Amino acid sequence: MKSRVAGIVLLIGSIYYILAEAISATYFKASFVNTYLFHTISELGIPNGNSPLFWLMNSAFILIGLTLIFANFYRFKDYIAKNKIIFYILTLITGIGVIIVGLIHGGNPLTSGYHTLGAVMAILGGNILLILISKSMIEFEIYQLRTLILGVFGLIAFWIMFFNVTSMYMPIFERLSVYTLIIWCFLTGVYLAKI
Repeated sequence: MKSRVAGIVLLIGSIYYILAEAISATYFKASFVNTYLFHTISELGIPNGNSPLFWLMNSAFILIGLTLIFANFYRFKDYIAKNKIIFYILTLITGIGVIIVGLIHGGNPLTSGYHTLGAVMAILGGNILLILISKSMIEFEIYQLRTLILGVFGLIAFWIMFFNVTSMYMPIFERLSVYTLIIWCFLTGVYLAKI
């Protein structure tokens, strides 16, 4: 029962995030494709004329952060055989980081530093968390392999983004480094819901 509850929570959180971003991008002051290619996810959460549905994007950040913390502490922790303390710490860093992104938007010189800190906590922490999870479960099966691939891919995308922050294509690498965690939440939701 606990597995199913945690799985459903992860599925709801990840699906909500994808839909919220897509809907926010639809109403952003740029074409849908250009929004995904040339505008960061954080821009969708800035309360200004460019993003009339900023509140929807920010709610998705907060929800996915709460979802991750709840599911990992409520049930997924039981599948972690080693490195549990690091697992808990990285889960909190990642979850709190995403929540900070949702509560403190970018684009404001007074708060953008906190927003950036939250983003780094979420993206870097999240992808390291995935790699840790893949190495900390009892058996190394297809689920762990997928988790490892997502984490490594996300880290590579993060570092490409980090060293190309002025590139017009930076938002693509940002999304690639963020989506690994969202995909993992969805896959883990399916995994737990079936147990």
